[in-house]
Amino acid sequence: MGVQTPYQGYVLIKVTSCAADDMKMLCVKGVTESMETEKKRSRGIYLLPNLFTTAGLFAGFYAIIAAMNGRFEAAAIAIFIAMFMDGMDGRLARMTNTQSDFGKEYDSLADMVSFGVAPALVMYTWALAPLGKVGFAAAFMYAAGAALRLARFNTQVGIADKRYFQGLASPAAAALLVSFVWWGDDAGWVRENLAWIAAFLSVSAGILMVSTVRYSSFKDLDLKGKVPFFKMLLVVAVFVLIAMDPPRMIFLIVFGYSVFGIGLTLVQLRRRRAERKLNTEQERDVHSE
Repeated sequence: MGVQTPYQGYVLIKVTSCAADDMKMLCVKGVTESMETEKKRSRGIYLLPNLFTTAGLFAGFYAIIAAMNGRFEAAAIAIFIAMFMDGMDGRLARMTNTQSDFGKEYDSLADMVSFGVAPALVMYTWALAPLGKVGFAAAFMYAAGAALRLARFNTQVGIADKRYFQGLASPAAAALLVSFVWWGDDAGWVRENLAWIAAFLSVSAGILMVSTVRYSSFKDLDLKGKVPFFKMLLVVAVFVLIAMDPPRMIFLIVFGYSVFGIGLTLVQLRRRRAERKLNTEQERDVHSE
């Protein structure tokens, strides 16, 4: 007579032998091997995507150290390297089918350092320190905005429209700050004279990250499909312009992206209000008839 008994997600079969007094426990074929495999999987982590995440985290930490030593150009470049690593780890995980909950959490924590804490400290060291408590508050508002932005993004995975970001993405906000620092350091600007501009930029970036402004994520771009020839020329022209003056062009591109998102959101809100007004008028006409 056989009786099924659950054991840690597997099924054991109790078999009672009429010829013997003792009861023998027989495991379903392959259960032991499956349990050993699951244990091995739970103990380890995937190396390739987490290696890129670690490289991004290292770049963000290096940016902080470089800024403390007055090497602001190196700090800015390090954060841009962290952006590249952040873009690669997720793609590699999807390409190699090595996604994991550990990788998602690790990536989020690394982003907080590289795109939240590091840009805030770089900006504070470069221009905000002379403002005292005001400069400290501006830098903290940016860091807090980045933390809230990442937390909200993690809770909306699989729910939000992938074509758009709700609020300015933390890498874009970091690019806005550090490209300004890079541009100013390269041009030899007097940092004390730019303190209030730096504070306004930091606070604005922090607010945009937690706002409901919609920004294109460019995830709907078909990189495998064919494109018109002029679009390829446009891409080449953008690369040439960036190569001519990297800090200035990157700042102008990211600044334009930030402003474009605000304009896009305002246009969409106006369109929705017009549609609601039209529907309301149509309902009134129906009721009047």
